[in-house]
Amino acid sequence: MSRSPLFETERLYASLLTPEDRPLMCEQLQDPQVMYAYEGAFDDAMVDAWLMKMLRRYEEEGCALYALRRKGDGVFVGQCGITLQQVEGRVLHEVGYLLSKRFWHQDYATEAARAARDFAFESLNAPLVCATIRVSNTASEKVALRIGLKEELTFVKHYRGLVMPHKLYTLSREEWLSLGSLSR
Repeated sequence: MSRSPLFETERLYASLLTPEDRPLMCEQLQDPQVMYAYEGAFDDAMVDAWLMKMLRRYEEEGCALYALRRKGDGVFVGQCGITLQQVEGRVLHEVGYLLSKRFWHQDYATEAARAARDFAFESLNAPLVCATIRVSNTASEKVALRIGLKEELTFVKHYRGLVMPHKLYTLSREEWLSLGSLSR
């Protein structure tokens, strides 16, 4: 699979995940602090299923989460990209990201999410970009707001046998275009 950048920022680039990335993905997916919005860390089988889901999405949907790496040294920072999500009967392009804890508080999340948002509009021709965020995930809410998304509604997801209230943040193509060069 290609390591060519799908999108990039000043400090980061995104490329397709490969099976060779699995040990690096474990740093995020098996860390309870990183995965608190998913109600806890993944076991080995869940990591394998996550990776296979991303690889399948590349083939079937044309987008998914990607390996997020630092420019210069290629260090694996986490995952970021666009996934298709069904929310309240609509299929939407969602900006998603997970960073290893050691890369938190360095503005990588906002930087990568902004680039993924632009990738969705420019390369995937998305009419609308969203983020679905668990109501207790204030860090992700701040990222969504920083990249121009606005809260639209609250809805419920069912995951791991739990009822999880989420907020939907959205940005239309027209709103994105009106943001101008300041945030792009």
